[in-house]
Amino acid sequence: MNWKGVMPAMTTGLDRKLNIDHKFVAKHAKWMVDAGCTGIVTPGSLGEGNTLRFEEKVALWQTVVGAVGARVPVVAAIAALSTAEAVDLAKAAADAGCEGLMVLPQYVYKGDWRENKAHVAAVFKATKLSCMLYNNPIAYGVDYLPKHIAELANEHKNFAAVKESSADVRRIAAIRELIDDRLAIFVGVDDAIIEAIAMGATGWVAGLVNALPKESVDLFNYAMAGETEKAWALYKWFLPLLRMDTVPKFVHLIKLVQQEVGMGVMRLRAPRLDLTGEELAEAQIAIREVLRTRP
Repeated sequence: MNWKGVMPAMTTGLDRKLNIDHKFVAKHAKWMVDAGCTGIVTPGSLGEGNTLRFEEKVALWQTVVGAVGARVPVVAAIAALSTAEAVDLAKAAADAGCEGLMVLPQYVYKGDWRENKAHVAAVFKATKLSCMLYNNPIAYGVDYLPKHIAELANEHKNFAAVKESSADVRRIAAIRELIDDRLAIFVGVDDAIIEAIAMGATGWVAGLVNALPKESVDLFNYAMAGETEKAWALYKWFLPLLRMDTVPKFVHLIKLVQQEVGMGVMRLRAPRLDLTGEELAEAQIAIREVLRTRP
């Protein structure tokens, strides 16, 4: 498992009956890999993983592995209400051919460090797959501090990467200060990618890549190569869309951008509902204005 580059947090394409559209999912994954993405992560928050049943997640992993698994690693996002279910999901992901796991904190219950550590440790131990810890205190209310991440890294050999979505790029320096390059550090907030790379991140679990994969890969590569002027010019153009990754309706908006570029539709599972009226019109105007000046 090579943790580097741009790995989409892939949206989950749905058909008119709101079932997984496996044909589209395969097409979408191939399209992003063709653009230079180095892996596929599914189904995380952006993939509406909380609305998918256990068997649907397994079928989704099988589809993505079948579509691109010979070319790039498929990373299964593991999130559940209970530790037991998370462990079962991890094992099912390994059986489906996934090469890595992105391990989320337990849903709903905001435990203390002893409990939160035990939860992710159980998932790490469930398989031999390489694991990424997803730290997103903004969304989940559970914060894995740099000292916690270092403790886990010292105890679990297959803990190989962290997706840092605290939106505080200082966290990257703090993690590196404690454990140097023991872990690959990915940024998980779209509108902090250049800043995160400057602090030492070497990967990006990205959102808007679902609609604009070439631009996302170019932006990442420019920043990694130190091509500051090219990176900033592209970043400045991209920022109004990248900021859509950091608001409560980020799933709605990113699927809408996909629809605007002709790669997907804005279909969502409840409790999310389609954007309508003025909210939809304003989002479309903003998206179309950015796309009008697309490089």
